[in-house]
Amino acid sequence: LRFGDESPLKPAIRRGFEYSDCWVDDARLVVLNAMAAREKGAHIHTRTRCLSAKRAGGIWHVELQREDGTRFSLRAKALVNAAGPWVAQFIGEHLQQHSPYGVRLIQGSHIIVPRLYEGEQAYIMQNEDRRIVFAIPYLDRYTMIGTTDREYHGDPTMVSISDEEIVYLLGIANAHFRKQLGHQDILHTFAGVRPLCDDESDNPSVVTRDYTLSLAAEQKQAPLLSVFGGKLTTYRKLAESAMEHLAPFFPQMGARWTAKASLPGAEGMSTVEALTEELVAKIEGMDRALARRWASLYGNRVWRMLGEVRSVGELGEPLGQDLHALEVDYLRRQEWATRVDDILWRRTKLGLAFTEPETARLQQYLDAQPGAIKTTDVYAA
Repeated sequence: LRFGDESPLKPAIRRGFEYSDCWVDDARLVVLNAMAAREKGAHIHTRTRCLSAKRAGGIWHVELQREDGTRFSLRAKALVNAAGPWVAQFIGEHLQQHSPYGVRLIQGSHIIVPRLYEGEQAYIMQNEDRRIVFAIPYLDRYTMIGTTDREYHGDPTMVSISDEEIVYLLGIANAHFRKQLGHQDILHTFAGVRPLCDDESDNPSVVTRDYTLSLAAEQKQAPLLSVFGGKLTTYRKLAESAMEHLAPFFPQMGARWTAKASLPGAEGMSTVEALTEELVAKIEGMDRALARRWASLYGNRVWRMLGEVRSVGELGEPLGQDLHALEVDYLRRQEWATRVDDILWRRTKLGLAFTEPETARLQQYLDAQPGAIKTTDVYAA
């Protein structure tokens, strides 16, 4: 590609190449997989801690604790330890066993800024340290810039972007784009840790992103399958490999099927654009931006959310930023949302736009619902 004067990149950057890729909302992917599993008979227990897991009589006996402190027990023919950053810790603390592999935590952080350029294209920028950083159009109004790659030591739940990482990402963006960014332009930051199988490499960037599956089932014991490493890109193949490891213990297990399966909401759906137009046409007073957001988040499940509703005036109490009671109730009922941050960050990304008064209004609405969890630990954007 040759970049002309209309390019958002600096004039010195005149050439590049183009390829196609995909991106996914990781939180939505997790929720939709859980919904799909529930619809096939799985029991999903969110906000539930495993206290202990022991083998006895050829099966696993697992003691669990809900967020309200109540406990219950389950029995299982097999146990899959997919605890991510805590996979080795779970083996040591809950099973009182030695983990076959260590885990290296690699931190990746992002910044979100007002939209840097027009168009749907993303940009890959290579830094002097040979690492690449992406600038990706995000939710129509923003650009997401990331990621970093650094060793992390500490509690994975406490990870957050560092000042050094912010300077690093701003520096790379400013080296490539005409529009210059400062700290004041950052609307939001987020960070996560990648739990990689420790191969004792000195450079975090070269540690394998592939997964390692460890099966423990000696002397005809109930199997324990632990997942070390892995990433969202290959999550479905990882799951297929995990099932292959467990197949000998489940003779009635069927063949692979997920390659051609749709996640909830995608069944029979053509495109987000087509569903957006259908919503605008069928729901009186429907704003196109809201229709597109719903089409992107829920797909065809939006009709289940709407039920008999056929006008915006029937969506219930307005809670801010085109979020209404009807949508909140759907998320509580179908997607296990119980808290403000569940709704604003994990099920939607409305937290980027919500004001403090709007957040307080949503909290009040949740507190007034039957079975509400009284909480004040609202996610701070």
